[in-house]
Amino acid sequence: MAGRKKWMGVHTALMMITTTLLAATVSMADDNAVAPAEKSQLNTWFDNNVKPYAQQKSTLDPALVKAEDGAKVVKVMQDGKGDYKKIMDAINSIPAGNTKRVIVYISGGVYTEKITIPRNKPFVTLYGEPKNMPNLTYSGTAAQYGTVNSATLAVESDYFTAVNLVIENSSPRPDGKRVGAQAVALRVSGTKAALYNCRMIGFQDTICDDRGYHFFKDCYVEGTVDFIFGSGKSLYLNTQLHVLGDSGMTVIAAQARDSNKEDTGYSFVHCNITGTGSGTFLGRAWRASPQVVYAYTSMGKVINPEGWSDSRHPEYDNTVYYGEYKCLGPGSSMTGRVKYTKQLSDADAKPFITLGYIQGSKWLLPPPNPKV
Repeated sequence: MAGRKKWMGVHTALMMITTTLLAATVSMADDNAVAPAEKSQLNTWFDNNVKPYAQQKSTLDPALVKAEDGAKVVKVMQDGKGDYKKIMDAINSIPAGNTKRVIVYISGGVYTEKITIPRNKPFVTLYGEPKNMPNLTYSGTAAQYGTVNSATLAVESDYFTAVNLVIENSSPRPDGKRVGAQAVALRVSGTKAALYNCRMIGFQDTICDDRGYHFFKDCYVEGTVDFIFGSGKSLYLNTQLHVLGDSGMTVIAAQARDSNKEDTGYSFVHCNITGTGSGTFLGRAWRASPQVVYAYTSMGKVINPEGWSDSRHPEYDNTVYYGEYKCLGPGSSMTGRVKYTKQLSDADAKPFITLGYIQGSKWLLPPPNPKV
């Protein structure tokens, strides 16, 4: 009997180790699965690797698991039939130090508000009415608030999610004469944020992709100069980048890494670059060592044949990381590209085309479907 008990104890221990290893393997598989080359397979790939909460809670951050168990829904409706009429009133109702997911359901309409989700209010979801996406708009400029604080929607907290929103800065297009005319639509300064089916609209500095891990899927971003900028580490999947390039210099990404020791960068996978004009740069060296990669991305004629700009800092040519991988369309031709463009191999591209780029297995969930 003693021998049997000992064997059972060893068996139990082995089973526990096996279970742990299997859980780790599942987590690693999620992060290491390479995005498919065929865009038609992208949603299947995403669904296979980003499971519903109940199926992947064992690999998620403990704080996120605690938050997702017992999520609360509050309604914002301008007709008075919800809990609040204004989005900021709903945000203000969330307690400081919040530990539970709060889904703010927003009905259709135009919400002229300057919205901030403070750092001490994590686990907030803004969910727009799917068939009548609400428009969050404000006209703040850098001259009024400073660039980063000009955002219509500023997200300073962690574990933020947005679904079905139009986020717009309605300030006039900068004319090159007015000082401080740049205006941010969205600023994301918290980590582990995901945005699904959202439209970010502005001119210069549309998205301040500021700090932390961020994920954008099925989104639309419109702008002119540096319209995605900052020090985030972000994966943009199946997102349209629309350039208003009728006049003046136009640039999509101004990623702000100062050295290759910083774990930041932008990866655009299966995106679609459209717009007007023909001189847009994929990125420019706002700082010394930006990291930007485009993979499987369709590039229209709007792209400058040189592709990238060192912002008249030739000393940055050896420190930038500007990569392209199996892109298509007239703007993707490598003929005429600047010498510091990296044409990536399969091995080079792999880290940029997996969810592991943003440590997705620890926090990334599919968009919610709240019952209202």
